[in-house]
Amino acid sequence: MSPDYKALSKNKAIVLATATAFIWGISFLSIKTAIAVVPPISLGLARFIIACLILLAVFAAKRKRPALALKDLPLMAGTGLMGVTLYFIGENNGVKLLSASEASIIVGTIPVLTMLAERVFTRSRLTAGQYVGAGLSAVGVSLIVLESLRLSPAPLGYLYMILAALSWVAYAFMTKPLLVEYDSLEVTFWQSLFGAIGFVPFALFERMDWSALTPLVAINVLYLGVFCSAIGYLFYVASLKTLGAGVSSVFINLIPVVSVIASFLILGERLSPIQLAGGIVAVGGVYLASLAGKARSAQ
Repeated sequence: MSPDYKALSKNKAIVLATATAFIWGISFLSIKTAIAVVPPISLGLARFIIACLILLAVFAAKRKRPALALKDLPLMAGTGLMGVTLYFIGENNGVKLLSASEASIIVGTIPVLTMLAERVFTRSRLTAGQYVGAGLSAVGVSLIVLESLRLSPAPLGYLYMILAALSWVAYAFMTKPLLVEYDSLEVTFWQSLFGAIGFVPFALFERMDWSALTPLVAINVLYLGVFCSAIGYLFYVASLKTLGAGVSSVFINLIPVVSVIASFLILGERLSPIQLAGGIVAVGGVYLASLAGKARSAQ
């Protein structure tokens, strides 16, 4: 039986957010492996069909049904299309064109993007440390992108990853109001369902070579569906409910760290010295901005 996410304490929310970062950090490797056989949109559809089945099994174990009021349907569907369909159209295509390490570092800028979005839409003030952190993050990402374009030009890959990052920021803000009315399990299920439906029109235009499907690819698709989509989203939505969009996004800092190390050990990926330096500057900038934001909140 899943824990009661309505009564999630701050410490438990931090544990779940940290676990999510590790699960999603490894996901870039699974996407890189699976995307060689399964087309990008079809991969997104497959993993969220699996996620929906897992979440329905949880509902069955709890002997309850997912609730959704008609008035909340547009927003719930919008969050699913934004945080699932649009995000993974960006991420899956981005990972296909870039290394798992490069793609994860772009995703790692989400906390800074969230901070800037809060500045624009909620008029919240930013500290000098937050501005410096945002600037460092931009410099670090620029180093990675420019060096990558020099070594193996794939500008479209970065555009896809920027699409993913921006859609995730919008998704986090859009989801917050829903967590007042629904528990984390309900929100995760409906977002997964609407997100999966959103993939269908695009997946119809893809073709897959089923003879190329290996047990390794199947295992990675299952990992993406069970752990990254069902469990990962459930954990993230639960932590989002307790911590809020800004604090929850800070844990995304860990994703590129996990992904770069795992990509080096498992996939044998190598970042050039300039890319590695850019990654350190980008993650350091995000970390500085996050620390400055927490210090401001404590005042």
